[in-house]
Amino acid sequence: MFYEVEAKGHVRVLPKFFGDDTNEAIMKSLNKQYEGFISKDFGVVIGVTDVKEVNEGIIIPGDGAAYYSTTFNLLTFKPELQEVVLGKIADITDFGAFITVGPIDGMIHVSQTMDDFVSFGKSNVLTGKDSKHNLKVGDLCRARIIAVSYKDLSNPRVGLTMRQHRLGALSWIDEDLKKDKDKKAPSEKEPEKKVEKKAKKEKK
Repeated sequence: MFYEVEAKGHVRVLPKFFGDDTNEAIMKSLNKQYEGFISKDFGVVIGVTDVKEVNEGIIIPGDGAAYYSTTFNLLTFKPELQEVVLGKIADITDFGAFITVGPIDGMIHVSQTMDDFVSFGKSNVLTGKDSKHNLKVGDLCRARIIAVSYKDLSNPRVGLTMRQHRLGALSWIDEDLKKDKDKKAPSEKEPEKKVEKKAKKEKK
């Protein structure tokens, strides 16, 4: 899920930015410092959205840069357990599919790609035996997050499933919705016919 987080800290502004507007210089320094930053609390930082408050700067002897106590907003992406997300299939292997969700890639094990027996084709396509559903690179999919690990902060791991109801490639979901609509259509028309017959009898 995407979040906007308020943070506070000291920002180091290099001398080359001294000629710029203070807020612009701080924004550049913050983005350089935080863009791509990963933590268990914040998730993945996408960028700085706003500089809210800047206090008077100080210069530390022996360091030519200026330091400002600053309050600012960060745009972050933090994957949450059981969250349903939309993503695009980035790669497919014989053991599963990799899906891009926000700024990170998650992994869907082959057993979690669909509620079916799945086979891997030479053209890097996963196919369901009974459903005939195909999963390929570039497909837009809806999936549920079932595991998140920050053991390696440089490469957080996210596990997902598409076996549950109304999850999977959007094309599959559209097909299922159309089938459900076609099944319901005949039963919806029956009450109308009964009402018509009853009305005719009353006229006689």
